[in-house]
Amino acid sequence: MNRVVTHELIHAFDHCRAHVNWFTNVRHLACSEVRAANLSGECSLVNEIFRLHFGLKRHHQTCVRDRAILSILAVRNISKEVAEKAVDEVFESCFNDHEPFGRIPHNQTYARYAHRDFQNRDRYYSNI
Repeated sequence: MNRVVTHELIHAFDHCRAHVNWFTNVRHLACSEVRAANLSGECSLVNEIFRLHFGLKRHHQTCVRDRAILSILAVRNISKEVAEKAVDEVFESCFNDHEPFGRIPHNQTYARYAHRDFQNRDRYYSNI
């Protein structure tokens, strides 16, 4: 349940921050889906083992790409090729955008680190 709520909250964050045009721009949707798959824990090692999909090299990126494509196909009536093209066009920049966490929260420990980083985000600049 936490992953689903996190996934949807990332979409809400993107809607407020980036003014995403959900219905006419498939690249906006692709970027938000990449971010949601990356940051929500959908591609954690435990989840992938349960799905019997796991690998050693660049597996997280492959999982995020595949999950983003599946999400786009679930909400838009477009071909798989169009969805793949949209995800590939935005993947690099959107995969590396970790806001609002600052890092990929792979598990609860990383989520606590991300929260601590968020709490301390202004500490350096307040002393200047």
